[in-house]
Amino acid sequence: MAGHSKWANIKHKKGKQDAVKGKIFTKFAKAIAVAAKEGGADPDNNAKLRDIIAKAKAQNMPNDNIERAIKKGAGELEGSHYEEIIYEGYGPGGVAVIVETLTDNKNRTAGDVRHIFDKNGGNLGTSGCVSFLFRRKGQLMIEKDENVDEDKLMLLAIDAGAEDFIVEEEGYEIITDPNDFGEVREALESENINFVSAEIAMIPTTQVALSAEDVKKMQKMLDMFEEHDDVQEVYHNWDMPEDME
Repeated sequence: MAGHSKWANIKHKKGKQDAVKGKIFTKFAKAIAVAAKEGGADPDNNAKLRDIIAKAKAQNMPNDNIERAIKKGAGELEGSHYEEIIYEGYGPGGVAVIVETLTDNKNRTAGDVRHIFDKNGGNLGTSGCVSFLFRRKGQLMIEKDENVDEDKLMLLAIDAGAEDFIVEEEGYEIITDPNDFGEVREALESENINFVSAEIAMIPTTQVALSAEDVKKMQKMLDMFEEHDDVQEVYHNWDMPEDME
């Protein structure tokens, strides 16, 4: 994935999240509850829960909200039961799209996801139709800073178990195996390294450029998914322009 496109995509997502903090906290609460239900309420013994909590805290989610979500997942408080469903399809211009959802009504969510694809020149596909175009990896993005020594950062990341350390104009991209993501993130956090983003993501292996008309459709599609309460993450292989707002 081209460096500029990665940073444009991350900054665009962050801008959208900053504008709707309440909705983002609701999505994190769902993810935390599901992780606690699946692997237990103790983050020290539940790597998935620990990673989601770290991601939520990076978005300044209050500790009270986090604790309440954990208790709901553990059954200590009443709450809805969510199911994780992943949809795959194609956006305008043949862009590959993966939509990760958590829902308490899969029929409603499936209908909504299909509608968003159809409305924006895409189509919902079958399971596996585009996932082969992505790699599931831990990804940590760090902006360049005069206080961050590049060589020391690289050694720290590699020593902690990172697979790759990529230097780009905007900053650094660190790639890990999903199982090593938490350990690498914690090693960097212990050295007070700040992340633009830190997550286990579906990273595209190829990219698709779009016409001006399809750019508008793709942007609208991403906005509609971002605004949907059941949608947790959207991954795509659109070669997003650097100056994307």
